[in-house]
Amino acid sequence: MARIIPLSEGSFTVDATKKFVPYNPSVDTLQQRSGGSLLVEIQPFLVITNQDFILFDTGLGLRNKDGVLQIHQHLIDNGVNPMEITKVLMSHLHNDHSGGVSAIDTITGQRQLTFPHATYYVNRQELQYGLEHDGKSYNSEYISLLQNYDNVIFTEGNGTIDDYISYEVTGGHCPYHQVFLIDDEDGKVFFGGDEAPQMSYMLRRFAAKYDYDGKRGLELREQFKKRGKADEWTFLFYHDTKTPFTKFK
Repeated sequence: MARIIPLSEGSFTVDATKKFVPYNPSVDTLQQRSGGSLLVEIQPFLVITNQDFILFDTGLGLRNKDGVLQIHQHLIDNGVNPMEITKVLMSHLHNDHSGGVSAIDTITGQRQLTFPHATYYVNRQELQYGLEHDGKSYNSEYISLLQNYDNVIFTEGNGTIDDYISYEVTGGHCPYHQVFLIDDEDGKVFFGGDEAPQMSYMLRRFAAKYDYDGKRGLELREQFKKRGKADEWTFLFYHDTKTPFTKFK
């Protein structure tokens, strides 16, 4: 199997303002937070195949106390130079998934891509939608420069990358959300982004109120689980640090 490395950024609460506030379960309680706050875990993934170092989504873009991007530090802690990343596959561009797409360079003061040697794969309509809906869920400051780089490939519809990674536009969580499936000699690894964000979502039937199309999100999870069982997919869960990845028997 390909090597899978979860890159957990921790737990946060988020309310109607869509701001992510760090949450330490040993000292914090939801009652202390504003009404309607949801507890959210953030977890990009690195998947190492025979061909690539693949990053699935980029987290919140936070820096540690030393000023190092958290996602860069996590990679370094796992023995991977951030400059080794060859592909960045973006499910969608909500802030908690795209905050680490770009960052201000501490020397030049200019915003640039955080993985300059990688090829980014972004749905074209998702970028346009995000720029048009700049605000609570999207931040144009993070994502607008994707238009300016030659190493950004804009996907449309369904397709394949290098004959072993497929992508599908799903449109449940947001209109142009996409999912990815790695399929090589080491097995099949599926990243469902926010269509399949947690183990618990896969175990019960429900339509999420905060999804663009909650009914479609429910149907997609049932389809993915069925396909995943049949073909022995390993599911990656972006919002589940307790069960980062699993197979359904």
